Amino acid sequence: MSRVAVHGFVSGHVQGVSFRAFVLDQAQQYALTGWTRNVADGRVEVLLCGDETAVHAVIAALHRGPPLADVTEVALSAIDPSNDTDFTIRY
Repeated sequence: MSRVAVHGFVSGHVQGVSFRAFVLDQAQQYALTGWTRNVADGRVEVLLCGDETAVHAVIAALHRGPPLADVTEVALSAIDPSNDTDFTIRY
C-alpha cells in the first residue's frame, strides 16, 4: 500500500451545491486525510492524502461531483503526503 497525496482545484459550478460536503463524505469513505475549501474565484481547493487506490477513487468522484454540481475541470498535482490525521472542511 503506497501513500500518495494530490493538491489542486475543481472548477465549474462547484460552490453552493454541497461540493465540500461531498468531498468530505468521499474522503471519509476511503479513509483519506487532508482538507477542502472554497476559493474566492469560485473553485474548490482540495488536498487528498492516503492509499493510492483510494486517492484515485476520490479523484474519479471529483470529476462527477454531487448532483447539483457541474464540474468542468479537475486540475491536480502530486505532492508529498502530509501528516494530517483526518479530513476537514476549511473555511
